[in-house]
Amino acid sequence: MSALLAGIVLSPLLSSVLIGLLYMLSITKMPLAKKWFTLPALFAPFLSFVFGLIAFLEVAKTGVALHFEPYLWLGVGEYKIYMGFLGDKLSLFMVLFITFVGWLIHLYATAYMSDDKGYGKFFFYFNLFLSSMLLLVLADGPLIMFIGWEGVGLCSYLLISFYFQDNSNVVAGNKAFIVNRVGDLGFLVGLAILFFHSGSAGFSYETIALHISSMPSSLLQIVGIALFIGAMGKSAQIPLYVWLPDAMAGPTPVSALIHAATMVTAGVYMVARFSFLYELIPNIGLFIAYIGAFSALFAAVIATKQSDIKKILAYSTMSQLGYMFIAVGLGAYSSALFHVFTHAFFKALLFMGAGAVIIALHHEQNIFKMGKMRRVTPVVYITMLMATLAISGIPPFAGFFSKDEILLVAFASGEYVIWGIAVCSAVLTAYYMFRLFFVVFEGKNALHVNHPHDVSWVMKAPLVVLAFGSLLAGFMGLPSLLGGSHLIGSWLGEWGMRILHVSHETEWLLLGLNVTVSLIGIGIAYQKFYGYDLSRHKEAKGIVYNKFYVDEIYDVLFVRSIRKLSEFIAVGLDVNIVDRVIMGLSHGFIKLGHVVALVQNANVRFYALIMMLGISVASCYLIWAVD
Repeated sequence: MSALLAGIVLSPLLSSVLIGLLYMLSITKMPLAKKWFTLPALFAPFLSFVFGLIAFLEVAKTGVALHFEPYLWLGVGEYKIYMGFLGDKLSLFMVLFITFVGWLIHLYATAYMSDDKGYGKFFFYFNLFLSSMLLLVLADGPLIMFIGWEGVGLCSYLLISFYFQDNSNVVAGNKAFIVNRVGDLGFLVGLAILFFHSGSAGFSYETIALHISSMPSSLLQIVGIALFIGAMGKSAQIPLYVWLPDAMAGPTPVSALIHAATMVTAGVYMVARFSFLYELIPNIGLFIAYIGAFSALFAAVIATKQSDIKKILAYSTMSQLGYMFIAVGLGAYSSALFHVFTHAFFKALLFMGAGAVIIALHHEQNIFKMGKMRRVTPVVYITMLMATLAISGIPPFAGFFSKDEILLVAFASGEYVIWGIAVCSAVLTAYYMFRLFFVVFEGKNALHVNHPHDVSWVMKAPLVVLAFGSLLAGFMGLPSLLGGSHLIGSWLGEWGMRILHVSHETEWLLLGLNVTVSLIGIGIAYQKFYGYDLSRHKEAKGIVYNKFYVDEIYDVLFVRSIRKLSEFIAVGLDVNIVDRVIMGLSHGFIKLGHVVALVQNANVRFYALIMMLGISVASCYLIWAVD
């Protein structure tokens, strides 16, 4: 049974290898029909889901985590690290919705990418991406996790810059890769410190948990911050978020997979996995919660002025991740993971619905060049409405339950500043999401460049499934206040629900307040943008539209300064000093060689003369020395 854990990872990995080989064959030997790529691309994530479900049911039945170590991965002296897989309640919980939502996105992508020449290459990257994420989740130690961590980073670069013919896409891919490497440096520093304090019995989470109590508090805090820096990069939190909006350069299925259930949630999962560490350093946890709160508000403010449909959703992802970090920072791991779970459904639906609209409008992404899409794509309209209600926190949709729980945790923890920031973010979320929805589906006098058309059912069917998830997934965490038993919190055990010391009256008041502020945001959006006259729209300007000029500030502080430093080293030091010294010595040796060559001329008579002179000089010296 434990071997199923390896099968979950290997299924998409072997599929990606097979697709890669078929793609190489198709471009070198003979063209292949798309079905040769489609079948393994769809079968692999579905098989991983089946394996994950079987493992999940086994753990539910026995209550014992699955563990599988197929071989020794790294052995250096007394240190032995195995390629280990851990199937506990946390990892298998993640696996189920990653593989299920991932499979739906793969199905959607077969239609979205059907006319692309790089169809096979796309699914090679896509399945490799999914495999890397599953390895990250199922790893039994941080070093094996780091392989998956870097794998999703590499695949995100390949997928974001998939349309490499456009240089701006390559720049976006480079930006994502480099910013994530900055975060990964912090992650590596944290792992290095933990490695030297974990003993020689292996570098697993269990080993680290046993040895971590002996570490000095100051060192624990350094490790906690270092690991969170890695999470900042992967999960796009202030200040390492700048790659996320540019990542929209990739195909829309890539955006859906990255934002819904895989790469950007890796940071949240990592912090939850190291809960035994962060429980020892609550001050660092509070720091994480504040970063999450400010990231949620900052992204929400920027999203209110954006016009690119995918970038609006990108900033909404950053904002929702901020809520998740509020929860993990305050020690409410199941609340964060509950929101990860519900977010996977409605965010995948939002991106895939946006992609359907983009395809229907012949790759138009500006929401103010859309309008009246309700008539063109009624199925997309209904499903997008459900997802928008879910992310806005309107009951009984999924986002209401998980977001309300995080707000309750912030209030019950006495962190009223964080709670207030999160409430403001909720108002803005409802506003900018319904701004998008009303403009796209209800805007009038749209100036469509090309005649819009509906999309195929291969694209719409996953939207319908995800719409049901956006409606029903929240009931998996139904609180006792509403007659539930919070199944997700109960399942997660040690990552489960915190005990909140608030009365039911307070809970009802907070619940009502959360719904009210969301309705206020929707009401403002309705008043301003329902039936919006698109022919009179003027593009927004100002500091918010330009994203507070953070990219420009980073460009001055880091990009240009590093470029100038590099040019100084390359020209000022390397060329003018190092090269001149080395070349001067080289020319000196060459000149010395020419002088020596005058003596070494292969003339026997000249050599005989030199020998006679030498003997004469030696003889004179000996006569002088004897006298």
